[in-house]
Amino acid sequence: MAPEDADRVHRELGLSDEEYENIYALLGRHPNHLELAMYSVMWSEHCSYKSSKIHLKRLPTEAPWVLVGPGENAGVIDVGDGIAVAIRIESHNHPSAIEPYQGAATGVGGILRDIFTMGARPIAVMDPLRFGPLDDPRSRWIAEGVISGVSGYGNSVGVPTVGGEIVFDETYKGNPLVNVLAMGVLPVERLVLGRASGVGNLAVLLGASTGRDGIGGVSVLASAGFDDESANADKRPSVQVGDPFEEKRLLEACLELLDEGLVTGIQDLGGAGITCATSETASRGGAGMDVDISAIHSREEGMEPFELMTSESQERMLAIVQPRDLDRVLEISSRWEIAASVIGRVTGDGQLRILDGFDGEVLAELPASTLHDDAPEYDRPLAPPQDLNERRSLDASVGPVDCSADLLTLLRDPAWVYSQYDHQLFLNTVVGPGSDGTLLRLRDPRTGRETGRALGLSTDGNHRWCHVDPRQGTAMVVAEAAMNIACVGAEPMAVVNCLNFGNPEHPDVMWQLSEAVDGMSEACKAFNAPVVGGNVSLYNETNSIDIAPTPVVGIIGMHPRLVEQPPGITVGDGLSLVLLGQQPQGDVSMAGSRWAWEIGGCKGGTLPAFDLAQAVRTVAFVSEIVQKNRVEAVHDVGDGGIGVALAEMAINSRVGMDVSGLDDHRALFNESGGRVVVALSDSDLRSFLEESSNRGVPAQSIGRTGGLSLVLGSIIDLSVDDLTRASRDALPQALGQGTVSG
Repeated sequence: MAPEDADRVHRELGLSDEEYENIYALLGRHPNHLELAMYSVMWSEHCSYKSSKIHLKRLPTEAPWVLVGPGENAGVIDVGDGIAVAIRIESHNHPSAIEPYQGAATGVGGILRDIFTMGARPIAVMDPLRFGPLDDPRSRWIAEGVISGVSGYGNSVGVPTVGGEIVFDETYKGNPLVNVLAMGVLPVERLVLGRASGVGNLAVLLGASTGRDGIGGVSVLASAGFDDESANADKRPSVQVGDPFEEKRLLEACLELLDEGLVTGIQDLGGAGITCATSETASRGGAGMDVDISAIHSREEGMEPFELMTSESQERMLAIVQPRDLDRVLEISSRWEIAASVIGRVTGDGQLRILDGFDGEVLAELPASTLHDDAPEYDRPLAPPQDLNERRSLDASVGPVDCSADLLTLLRDPAWVYSQYDHQLFLNTVVGPGSDGTLLRLRDPRTGRETGRALGLSTDGNHRWCHVDPRQGTAMVVAEAAMNIACVGAEPMAVVNCLNFGNPEHPDVMWQLSEAVDGMSEACKAFNAPVVGGNVSLYNETNSIDIAPTPVVGIIGMHPRLVEQPPGITVGDGLSLVLLGQQPQGDVSMAGSRWAWEIGGCKGGTLPAFDLAQAVRTVAFVSEIVQKNRVEAVHDVGDGGIGVALAEMAINSRVGMDVSGLDDHRALFNESGGRVVVALSDSDLRSFLEESSNRGVPAQSIGRTGGLSLVLGSIIDLSVDDLTRASRDALPQALGQGTVSG
């Protein structure tokens, strides 16, 4: 390629002038068009983490039970008895803003492949979702399409969606966040990594044929924000199209290949397609690879080499196979009706060569590691917002106050969303959507027998906390996730993260990201839950306005002895209510609360004081009392504060409550972290309070259950029927009336 042509093309592909010069230096020559296209996708934010990896290095990633940490397709932890668990979270934000159904559907498909490429059978999906306001028609259209896409793909491929979140806020208008977590189980001995090794071994492309859908998705979609609808329409060809039934066949074929030991390495074809799979497997294995582009099975005529190499068509895998095993690999693939083509050969020289026939013309040649290991690493300028001190001086408790009306406004039951998903597939779900955390029976993947243990899962994020203070806010998010699985009896083991931020070229966005990483690091160390994988999604902005910082945490933990159902949030009559955890004192701050944002109209202030060490003690105590069935009910205090937590318990129980000490909106709706409400019999109250004191966990008796109304201090007296109507009508009325087509 002539220098003057490269000057124009590399910018169109999203590469900076400096990055082009780096490529020139690495190759010792000007790259041709195909090579430039390959660098553009591999050096994108999505694939290279070039703006974030300098900060991600500060996260804790190791523990004796961590088998695979960040850098592979999924994190893997050892849970004992020869069983491992693979877990991963990813984002499909930009595709879902353009084509909501396919964006969400292919997000589910991609995360499932990340799991079974490790040798694990996926058994659960969770979907933390964030959209613009419910009164915005486009935001409702996006929400309906995304929810339909998640259910359409997950239900069809046969993996239950067992929980998640749904948030509506102005900050996501035009730029939704569609994060998807998947978890799977595998025998430890079936674990296979995405590495190419063994000179002469074959690279076999498995699955769907390659098309033009998704070309350049990681560079076109993930490295730029949105402006107006007309500009976004131009990006539609970059959105992938999914086929869950092809995915199901691919899943079963791959697991059979792994069970028979026919694969030495395997890699999902997600972002950057064949370019990513071939270069990463070769680079990780310290090898090279020759790729025959004419052998790639495609579904469209006349595809150019750069299209074949960068297409992100779904439901494809790359398997590294010894020549002696090829016939058996092809036989299994044929039985599962999966196409299989030998497109590559492992070499020992470290070069990635793209050929037109193995003995034909060399179309591209470059060191595989330059696409993977030599991608840029930027230490971008960072600085707090100029008005940070002014924002933090605001009083977030000021505003029109009508506690009864405010409580009704803050109630929103996501049951309509969960009703779209099948959450009981495999019959592992002990505690499903709608509870604080999810609990799944742990079965031995070799025999299917129950182990007597269970896995706790939760996904959590809070853009309000992190907007006010990204460091403390992120630590509070990790603590909330840990508390949620403690409420189903699980003890934290590992974390995955999805870091959703605005434009990294804005110094305040990089400050937010850096602060959030430090807050997450502190909290994960405190809970002894290392980060085993994650995803960074940047350029989440609309018309140059960045979203509020939204780090999302997925946490997995172990329930060591599942004897009976955890208590849940349903209470009976005549029980004592106890507030466990950090006890807010005086005029506690309302900053970062839903009340402050949605009712008071204040997005500033200073977060309530948060004691991380206290939260760790409280989480440990809560998981223990749930395991021992010491309480009749348990519920985390999160969004909306204790007022909303108590109302949710009343609604789910059809039982009222009489609670004292909640005398103003600050006490009702502040969102101080590390708190949980438990209900227990009067006869157990005294010993329980003594035990919590001995364990260093503050506990306060706050009231009793009974009657048909929720009575909170002297300021709220609402019937359970009124609470129920306010809670359950909002989402079905807003989202359930539309029609969605994929």
